[in-house]
Formats: sequence, C-alpha cells, structure tokens
Amino acid sequence: MLDADTKRRIDTCRDILVGKVPDPKSQVEQITIALIYKFMDDMDAEAEELGGARSFFAGDFAKYGWAKLMAPNMGGFDVLALYSEAIQKMNENPGIPALFRDIFKNAYLPYRDPETLRSFLKEIDGFTYDHSERLGDAFEYLLSVLGSQGDAGQFRTPRHIIDFMVEVIDPKKNESVLDPACGTAGFLISAWKHILKQNTKERPGDLLTPEERSNLVANIHGYDISPDMVRLSLVNLYLHGFTDPHIVEYDTLTSEERWNETADIILANPPFMSPKGGIKPHKRFSVQATRSEVLFVDYMAEHLSPRGRAAIIVPEGIIFQSGTAYKALREMLVKSSLVAVVSLPAGVFNPYSGVKTSILFLDKRLARACDSVLFVKVENDGFNLGAQRRAVAGSDLSEAWRHLREFFANAETFENTAMAQKVAREKIGGNGEWNLSGDRYRENGTPHTEFDMVSLGNTEVFQIESGGTPKSTEEEYWDGGIHWATLVDLPPSDFISEITRTQRTISGAGLANSSAKVLPVGTVVVSSRATIGRVGIARVPLATNQGFKNIVIRDNERALPEFVAYMMKRLGPRMEAMATGGTFKEISKSSMATLEIPLPPIATQEEIVAEIESYEKIIDGARQVVANYCPHIAISPSWSTIDLGEICSFKNGLNFDKTSSAYSVKIIGVSDFKANICAPMDDLDEVHLGAPLAEDYLVRDGDILFVRSNGNPALVGRSIIVPTPNEPTTFSGFTIRARFKDARAIPLFFAYLFKSRVFSEMIKTVSQGASIRNLSQGILNALKVPLPPIEVQSAIVAEIETEQALVNGNRQLIDRFEAKIKATINRVWGSAE
Repeated sequence: MLDADTKRRIDTCRDILVGKVPDPKSQVEQITIALIYKFMDDMDAEAEELGGARSFFAGDFAKYGWAKLMAPNMGGFDVLALYSEAIQKMNENPGIPALFRDIFKNAYLPYRDPETLRSFLKEIDGFTYDHSERLGDAFEYLLSVLGSQGDAGQFRTPRHIIDFMVEVIDPKKNESVLDPACGTAGFLISAWKHILKQNTKERPGDLLTPEERSNLVANIHGYDISPDMVRLSLVNLYLHGFTDPHIVEYDTLTSEERWNETADIILANPPFMSPKGGIKPHKRFSVQATRSEVLFVDYMAEHLSPRGRAAIIVPEGIIFQSGTAYKALREMLVKSSLVAVVSLPAGVFNPYSGVKTSILFLDKRLARACDSVLFVKVENDGFNLGAQRRAVAGSDLSEAWRHLREFFANAETFENTAMAQKVAREKIGGNGEWNLSGDRYRENGTPHTEFDMVSLGNTEVFQIESGGTPKSTEEEYWDGGIHWATLVDLPPSDFISEITRTQRTISGAGLANSSAKVLPVGTVVVSSRATIGRVGIARVPLATNQGFKNIVIRDNERALPEFVAYMMKRLGPRMEAMATGGTFKEISKSSMATLEIPLPPIATQEEIVAEIESYEKIIDGARQVVANYCPHIAISPSWSTIDLGEICSFKNGLNFDKTSSAYSVKIIGVSDFKANICAPMDDLDEVHLGAPLAEDYLVRDGDILFVRSNGNPALVGRSIIVPTPNEPTTFSGFTIRARFKDARAIPLFFAYLFKSRVFSEMIKTVSQGASIRNLSQGILNALKVPLPPIEVQSAIVAEIETEQALVNGNRQLIDRFEAKIKATINRVWGSAE
C-alpha cells in the first residue's frame, strides 16, 4: 500500500520538474535515475556500517558520492556540473552491476537550472533505499503517471485486470514466465507476487528454498522494443526484490535472435496499432501478416512450451475481423491452444482509450484434451466506464474466474450460464470465419435465438451499395434534381433518422461522374467512414457520398427496412471495431458483407418495429418536456430591484496544471454546466496541486457558478448551483463563483431566476468581447435583479421544485423506455449487451 509521505515526495519531485521537463515520461526517467543514484549511495553507507567498503562510489567515482552533491559549501552550478557529469559517466563505473549500468545508459540532465536541480535533489534525499513492497508500490505509482503511449497503441493495463489474468493462469514456482511486450513489467511483477503468495506460510515466499527462489527469478523474462521501457521495467523489478532482473531490449516481431526460446507462461498486453505501412516481420511466423496485434498473438501462441499457458489482451479486430490474416490466426488458435475468450467492457482502458478488448486464454495441454472453447462476458470489472474509472460494486471478475476454473477442471461437465457458454471448436470453424465473438454462439436466450442469422452479403436478400462523390470543381455536377446525402443529413441520434430531403443535390452528370447510384425508397443508409454507425432510412430516392455503405432490400418478403435499420444500429460498435485506415477509419464493403443480423418472419419484424416505435414516441414526448422546460418567474413590479453585488460576493476560479499531484481536489469545470439546475458532484474531474487550496477557493452549499469565458459563446453566462460537497471541491478558471452574503436572499431562488429565459438571455447580452463573449465580476456585480420578500422566494422555490419533480419524472421515463428498446432488440439476438 502506497503511504502518503512517499506519494507526496514523488508528486513534489514532479512538481519541481514540470517547468523544465514538461513531458511526464521524461519526468519519470529523471526521478528514476536520481532514485537509483541515491539508493546506490545508501547501499554503500550500509556496507560501511557493516564493516565493509564502498563499491558503487569508489575509486574515480568516489567524487560523485551523494554527500558531495548535498554538501552545504557546494554552489548551485557546481552541483549542476557534478551531477550532470556523474549520471552521464555512471554506465562506465566498474563498481556497479550490469543492471545499474543499463539504467544509466544514455542518461543525461535535460535542463541547466541549478535551483531546479537543488530543489529536486533535496526531495530525492528524503527517500531511503528499501527493498520493501512499500517502495515498489511507490514506483508503480510513479509509473502510473505515464498513463498511455497511445501513438504506439500501448496502454497501461489496469492492475486489477493484470491480477485477474495472473490468477486464472496460475503460474507455478518451477515455470518460466515471459512478457514479450513488457512495458514497465506489470505482468511479471504480478506473476512474481502470485507465486510468492502460493508459497507463503508467515511471510511472502518463505516456503521457497534459496535455490527455488533463485530459479524463480531466473525464470522471469521480459522483452520491449523501447530502451526507456526496458530501463523503467528493470528498476520496477529491482524495487520489487529482483537483484538480477532479465529484461532485454528486443524487437519481438522483426528479430529472429530469440525465436527458438519458449516459455511455460506468457502474459501480455501487446501493442494494438501498427506503424503506417505495417510491420515487416521475418518469415518464421506461421501467419503471414503486417499487423502488430496479429503478429504478437501468433508469436505468443508459437512460443509456448508443450504444456504452456498464456493470457493475452487483444483488440476486437482479433475477435472478428474478416481479413485473411485475422481468420488464419483464429483458425490456428482454435485448433492448437485457445481454451477461453473473456470479453471485457469497452472503457476498461479509459481515459486513454475507449477501445473494446477481450482476453484470450491459451493452454496447449488442455486444448488437446478439450473439444470446446469457453466464452465469458464480463460487463462490470469493478469500475465505471467513464474517464475517471471510479470503483463500483458488483464486479463480474470473481464469477468469471470461477467459471474459467470450473471449465479448466472439467470441460465436459461444465454447464452453461448467462455469463459463460462453451462452444464446440467444430462449430466455431463451421463457416470458415472462426469468429471469436461469444454473442454469436449464445444459446441461453429466449426462443428468438432460433431466428435465422443472415449475412448482409446474402445477395438474395440484400445489396450493399457504396456512395461516391463527383469532383467538387465541376459546377455542372451540383444543384441538380437528385437528393445527395452527406453526414449532415444523418445527425447523431439514438433513433433511426428519416431522410425525406437532403441539404445538397447533384445533377445527372454529377451522378454519372461518381461511383454513387440512386437508391430506392426504403434503403437503409449507414455511415461507414470517420463517424461510423449512424443509421437512417431513405424516404425519397437519393444517392450518398463516399462516407456511406447503403443496404438495399432486395427481398421485401424477408426483410423490413425499419427492422434492418434497428439491427444495424445495434451493430454500430461492431462496425467501428472492424474499421481500418489512418486519419479517417472506414469499414469496407467486403467487411460489412460479413456482418450477420437475425431475420425473424416478416410479421414478427413488423411487430418488433411497432413496439420500438411506440417506445420512441414516448421518449420523444418526454424529451420535448425536458428540453423545453424552463423555470418561469413572474416578476412583480412591487418587488424591489437591487444590484446583484449587494447580496453576493464574487470570485474567479483558478487555472490548474492537472499533472502535478501532491494534493488532490475535485473541480467543477465548464463541461459540468449541463442544462440541469445543480452541479453534478458524483463524477467530477480531479486536479492535483503542489499545496492545499485556500479555503476561499473551495465551493460550499448554495454557491452559484457562472461560465465567464469559453470557446463556445452559447455557454457564457450559463449557471449552476452547488449542492453540499462531500469532499473538497474547487471551480475552474473559466468560471465565476457567486456566494450569497445576505439573509434576504435564498440561493435556490436566484439559481432558478438565472435559469429563466429572461435572465439567461440578459446575462448573455451584457457579456463582453468580440468573437468570444466574456462575463466579468463587474458585470455580475452591477446586474439588476429582483428581490421579493423571503416568504415569496420560498413559495416560488416550492412551486418550481414541484415542476422539477415532474420534469425529472420525464427523464426517468426516457431511461425506462430506452432500456425497453434495448431489451427488445437484444431479445431478437437472444443476448444482453
């Protein structure tokens, strides 16, 4: 468990560096180098106390000892010169082990400010060398600031997901463990802790003999292509008790040097993305591919020992992409080693990526003995799926673990549940796709699971037509009589859009000079490029631009356009996962043709569409109430009028650097200014400060916040009232806080007043600025507001709160009927999603 003082020291080090070293990765590297430098001196001091001699800072390197750096008679530039020289030369020090020489390889000081270095080294001086778990946890915290190396498709794996994978794979003390894309060695450390725990009586690993412990350390290996990641993983392992960690800089996909090595256990979250142009691997892979995720999974499957096991996080493309390499990989896995697929909810990698992932579990021995694969669907991993990933109750991971262990123990007697189903390998390969999506094989639903699954590529029922765009420079191609749909004609919506007209039209000549065709009424229009998964129905003949794939119904006796549209809406996330490309990802016509939808009898389709449309009408009506409701206060001429500043004080919020982190505080930002009256206090962002905030910058019950400036002028002047905060909370630099100081005013009355149309428009018109209007304290101070008697304010608040209850009832109605629509559609598929 990370203690508060160590966390504070790490955060303070980053606060000191941030002005000179803004990149979090470089900050981590500088703190890593300084900590190892200090720890080597601590070990020298310990050796002297025990009657030995210094070995790290001895001979020509004695002048670099920590005490020399911290000596009071050293000037700032002298310390700067000595430290900079030391870290650059330390990899030549014959008195330090190879591990430390690797850590200092190519090390340098990226700034020349002596005061910054003095402050930094003073904070480092407070750390003491210790092999305990406490310091290892501290370094794990330091690594967490790295967050994401998203450009390479690498995302830091959440600790609870790592531990889940390790628990399922259950590595043993005599087994070799490998992560061929190890990053900061999180999987290897989790495996190490797991094995120690399995061999513990009183303290971690005390049942291991010295030889067994030595062999265990020697059996744990990692590769990474990045020298920076290698350095960080070496330190991470060292701080967790590895005196000689085995992490090497190695390109797993293009080098053959270690091809003949195998491992009993492989654990990994390999990179999801490939560089432009793809990977150029050597020829020893069994699957010929250029995509990194395909090659990494192939590598791991091929490098398991005959009794080897693996757990691998993969993106959804591996699960169902229709490309030749993807299908070949899945076929190889199902035939040789795959035993289970665990589907994780989209958002596990938030806030770095919303990519949908699954875990593949491989077991060569079990796969030979078992003719089925287990599919497990995890819908709750113990954290919400928002950007902050806050802990929630009801995690499915423990139940998923139980299902997996039961299946591994005896697949033949395993009984399917709502969460987990076994599927015969023969069935998975039945149509040549080797699809690994568990929903495809789900059999425990309602009788609707008997509906035929029909692919969009079935030309008896459907015809997929691409859109096209003529040359924009040819005037005669435009403004003709043919409706021509673009993305503006298919706005974001939870409903199916009815396209009755288009904003643009093209001529016959324009159509002839594009790849588009005129589509008949009833065509299902699907956005397939950049913004993927919007769905509409053509109610007039039209053509579309190249951002659409359009489904023409060829057999009206088998498919109803509205029903097909609802099914395509459900497939939106699947299509997005299948999309490929660079700046603008796109799902190809051939990929879309592989998608399947259930097709009940046409009469059943009509019933389902009628049911959904009835729910949508209720939702639409409720949304009209929610969208159009605005508190109305009839202002009486008998009320006195005052300047708002007479009853309020004002304060501007502060701008924060969200990367520094000695003290944490919640913050209400512009994005929290929704249409509702109150600030949302349950899912606010967090900022991290170098020192506690003054009390006056914390909000309290009854404060009203205004947006004072923003890139969107429509938001300027928007207001919300603050309910009682349950933890310290501040407000953004783009906002102004109004705090009531007069007993004649009820804050909630003024909160409703500022939400009324007349006052919200007044605030917008008095805000100042050219392209971006700005609200100021001076404007608010002089704003004329009515001040009715206190009992009138109370009566108005009670009346509006009654109205608000009715509006909130409509919000609940929306939620309830949206859930009904989802349940109706899922009923057709025979699964819940």
